[in-house]
Amino acid sequence: MELLSTPKNIEINNITCDSFRISWAVDKSDLERVTHYFIDLNKKENKNSNKFKHRDVPTKLVAKAVPLPMTVRGHWFLSPRTEYSVAVQTAVKQSDGEYLVSGWSETVEFCTGDYAKEHLSQLQEKAELIAGRMLRFSVFYRNQHKEYFQHVRMHCGNVMKPSLKDNSGSHGSPTSGMLHGIFFSCNTEFNTGQPPQDSPYGRYRFQIPAQRLFNPNTNLYFADFYCMYTAYHYVVLVLAPKGSAGDHFCRERLPQLDIACNKFLTCCAEDGELVYHHAQDSILEVIYTEPVDLSLGVLGEISGHQLMSLSTANAKKDPSCKTCNISVGR
Repeated sequence: MELLSTPKNIEINNITCDSFRISWAVDKSDLERVTHYFIDLNKKENKNSNKFKHRDVPTKLVAKAVPLPMTVRGHWFLSPRTEYSVAVQTAVKQSDGEYLVSGWSETVEFCTGDYAKEHLSQLQEKAELIAGRMLRFSVFYRNQHKEYFQHVRMHCGNVMKPSLKDNSGSHGSPTSGMLHGIFFSCNTEFNTGQPPQDSPYGRYRFQIPAQRLFNPNTNLYFADFYCMYTAYHYVVLVLAPKGSAGDHFCRERLPQLDIACNKFLTCCAEDGELVYHHAQDSILEVIYTEPVDLSLGVLGEISGHQLMSLSTANAKKDPSCKTCNISVGR
């Protein structure tokens, strides 16, 4: 039987966090003969692809020939934001069960995408299941080292500036390395109703009345849900003043929450004043997308310990946790 031509002009498009479409060109004389495609996909950091040692050994994916472009989904656990290399062969399955195969195509590299809104909505639904009852609170707070606040006062005009979010949490979160903001907490102790006296981020705490950051002129977005091989879970939310650059960024990428009715963080008008509640059973990480002047709040030193083990800086999500993972890439 005539040899098959080598696939060429590989094209990858319609890339998501867990799928892609692939097409290539082959000689017209091969189109009616080809019965199968062999596709070899590897993470870019491992460029030693598992090519055939012998031509009758199957590679990572054997697919029946279909019209191109072909969508690849579910054959691997593709990870979001991950660089891959891919190469293809075409094949004809012969009467004796053996394959006549082409040469390998050139290797093409691509990067998978972030979670889409639909994936984040799935994470949100999982987070809602464990959020627990709502507790009242009145301040957002931010812990840092003394040197951080000294720098803000001396070199930043007394204004905390948004910084780029790190890569903590879900690998597919569209906010990681993309959204600028300032991290705040709002969780309170059940028995006192006050912020805890311990913190993993520093002994100095800036407290600001909740209405300064969260009010009817603010939009609220769900950004992530994760854990770090622990029993407790983190929910990441974004507060963005309406019409701000952060608001535009989030509106395109994140599920928006009703500020008065959701399972995580609420702002409601009661008897002419704004009342705030947070979920009891999740640790909330709140990103505020705009600069904050220290004069709007109070800075002081906490009496507790600095619990470094609870820090989420660049923390990696537990990919095996059934509570906070969804069925697409981790």
